[in-house]
Amino acid sequence: MEPILRVDHLTHTYSEGTPFERNAVEDMSLSVMPGEFLGIIGHTGSGKSTLIQHLNGLLKPTSGRVYLAGEDIWARPREIRRVRFRVGLVFQYPEYQLFEETAFEDIAFGPRNMGLDEKEIDQRVRSAAAFVGLEEDQLHRSPFELSGGQKRRVAIAGVIAMEPEVLILDEPTAGLDPNGREKILGQIRAYHRAKGNTVILVSHSMEEIARNVDRIAVLHRAHIYMDGTPAQVFARAKELTDIGLDVPQVTKVAHALRQRGIPVDGSVYTVEELQRQLLALKGGGGGC
Repeated sequence: MEPILRVDHLTHTYSEGTPFERNAVEDMSLSVMPGEFLGIIGHTGSGKSTLIQHLNGLLKPTSGRVYLAGEDIWARPREIRRVRFRVGLVFQYPEYQLFEETAFEDIAFGPRNMGLDEKEIDQRVRSAAAFVGLEEDQLHRSPFELSGGQKRRVAIAGVIAMEPEVLILDEPTAGLDPNGREKILGQIRAYHRAKGNTVILVSHSMEEIARNVDRIAVLHRAHIYMDGTPAQVFARAKELTDIGLDVPQVTKVAHALRQRGIPVDGSVYTVEELQRQLLALKGGGGGC
């Protein structure tokens, strides 16, 4: 199967030719498969935001290429706008970009720019609103009358309404309380299950990444430091902590149990899986 997105030896240099020149991503290669739920994690300055802005053509590579469904997205620069309809990017704090009189009109902005007719726009707005948990009456209110979490949902719905093949979310839960964070993540999971489209979640939270994605790319100092399933990545907990990243609390518990001689898997990253292993050990006379 061909990747939906492929980054091939991508380098992006800011302030090139000046004393402030630096590579935000350097010789980076990454493939993303159709229908995959990929997590991207790394410290501030690791290259996360620069990488994802290349995936829909907001930034142009200094060197290297980005392919969408096998085609170089910069092969026809005048058509780069079409790439942005196919690869939707939700920025961090996207509610700051709301500007229409109603939430409905904000969500409709993207589909309308695609040249769709009003019937199709209406259908897409209502479908996207349903995915993110917005009520009918909220669609007809000013987005500035809504709560922070509701504004975030409006902004996410505005990208979903374009029905992109790839949905990228940059820290979609930033600034929300725990209840708001879980609601947003639950709605993203529901969208992924229902649509089967590719979703890329960028987060600083290992807990969020662990609970949601199929695969994790760890960025460090403009390079991909690790790439694998959550179990493969969290099995390398010491390497993650060595570069200043955290691991899920339950993974820390599993490692502490192993140090005490209890034979649980050190790559555990969900409470449910650790519980299952402990119950199996207890049932099998494993000493728990």
